[in-house]
Amino acid sequence: MTTLVPSGPSIAVITFPGSNGDEDAVYAFKERLGLPTRLVDYREESLDGFSAVVLPGGFSYGDYLRSGAIARFAPVMTTLKDFADRGGPVLGICNGFQVLAEAHLLPGALLRNATLRFHCHWTHIKIEQTGTAWTNALTKGEVLRLPVAHGDGSYFADPDTLARLERTGRVVARYVTADGDVSDEANANGSVNAIAAIANDAGNVVGLMPHPERASDPLVGGEDGLRMLRSVLSYLNVAV
Repeated sequence: MTTLVPSGPSIAVITFPGSNGDEDAVYAFKERLGLPTRLVDYREESLDGFSAVVLPGGFSYGDYLRSGAIARFAPVMTTLKDFADRGGPVLGICNGFQVLAEAHLLPGALLRNATLRFHCHWTHIKIEQTGTAWTNALTKGEVLRLPVAHGDGSYFADPDTLARLERTGRVVARYVTADGDVSDEANANGSVNAIAAIANDAGNVVGLMPHPERASDPLVGGEDGLRMLRSVLSYLNVAV
């Protein structure tokens, strides 16, 4: 796909009341990947001039009602849907994944962790699908080490939806051990089929519970997340 912005790629990071991963995302794209990046207020109604959009982690609107349930009605979401429908790459990280699910840009729901506790630790995910805007620079089967920080991270979908996701290759990543094995211990939040990330049919919209933007610098524990985020450059036909 060619870039939506002829003059070069630029990244929009949407910030909602309660977002706390927005500055992390800006740092990863702007400082580590060298891409023009700016925060976009949830009340803005235009995404003109942006090549890709990130919905960051946090607690939008305090997670009242359900995580992401209020953010889906923000003015910017109408524009985001149009952006996604035109093939624009969209990444929802943690709370951003929850917002995309609530907005029906991705199927399923993110439920309370099986432990009924907030999880904040490093985890491992195995890449299952590389045909997306956010994983094409990776290799199928490789294991990434990323941090998680969520209370409602247990992915759930009804049996028919789940079967369709599996059949069509829309499961992007699963929770695994460091050796790449699926286990109950590795899948601490209890996600169905150990699902950590999914994509829409076109592969341009991805929801991911772990935080790649918080694994973009050796100073904070690793760069595996940066390798994932770099995929969008290939998707936009930008030389790296």
